[in-house]
Amino acid sequence: MENQIVNKKEKKFISIVVYLHDVAPYLKYFLDTIIPIYEENFDQFELVCVDDACQDYTIEVLKEYVENKQIKAMVNVVHMSFFQGLESAMNAGRDIAIGDFVYEFDDIFVDYEPEVIMQVYEKLLEGNDIVAASSKGKLRLTSKVFYSLYNRTSRGKGKIGPETFRIVSRRAINRIKSMGQYIPYRKAVYMNCGLKATTICYESKDVKVRVKNKAVASERTALALDSFIYFTDVLERVSAIISGIFLLVTVGMGVYIISDVFNNTKPVEGWLSTMGFLALGFFGVFALLTIILKYLSVMLNLIFKQQRYLVSDIEKVVKR
Repeated sequence: MENQIVNKKEKKFISIVVYLHDVAPYLKYFLDTIIPIYEENFDQFELVCVDDACQDYTIEVLKEYVENKQIKAMVNVVHMSFFQGLESAMNAGRDIAIGDFVYEFDDIFVDYEPEVIMQVYEKLLEGNDIVAASSKGKLRLTSKVFYSLYNRTSRGKGKIGPETFRIVSRRAINRIKSMGQYIPYRKAVYMNCGLKATTICYESKDVKVRVKNKAVASERTALALDSFIYFTDVLERVSAIISGIFLLVTVGMGVYIISDVFNNTKPVEGWLSTMGFLALGFFGVFALLTIILKYLSVMLNLIFKQQRYLVSDIEKVVKR
């Protein structure tokens, strides 16, 4: 009977990359939720935890858990040299993962049934290279605005949305690395790497569970702003629109001045010339800004072709 159970397990080697930053109170529940799923369904897997300069006892909780539970997996802790944020930390964790498929957990707050973990794996086996899990719960207004604006202005064809966690094939990881591209926002790069990607949606058990970590929320706000610069042309569009408005104002002032000349109208002395000069000046400023932003976007594409993270050390957690 035991042999039959073993034979039903998946033979693919799985890597689980988890982001950790001051989440000690929630870590045990997260591990209790996901680890049994992997032990029941896979012959071999590894757990890669990225310690992004935790200031609490998160790592101590992790080591104690591994020791007490005697989990059947290799456990590595990637210690970042200093706090570097979600994206850089997860890039580091993914780069040392050796699995055929890599699960990426950007946070450890569980609002899904454990079965969803296997559902994304099964969906991957259907021919996809990136499969994300997304909650059907209501989005914050700010998130709706961000995704709507991002997808409208993105330079790529792939559309992004809210994701809880994802699984990525080794082929997708190798594709990104072959592009020689730094990944400032993994979700956007994955969706535009040219490989098949999809998302499965689940009913959230607790729609408020993800607001527990305020540090992650504040970081993602900054990431959202950066993403508009990295992957969209929204700033160029705004600048071009403002330039167009001032151009129309300049033309309008010119027409107004000409009409006054022919009608012998005498406005306040210096008013027309001043307004015309200001309108033309603002048009020139924003036109120049549009060119500068376009130049900067090209420079960003060149600069971010190199990885940018610093790892202090990689610690193997050994079960005694």
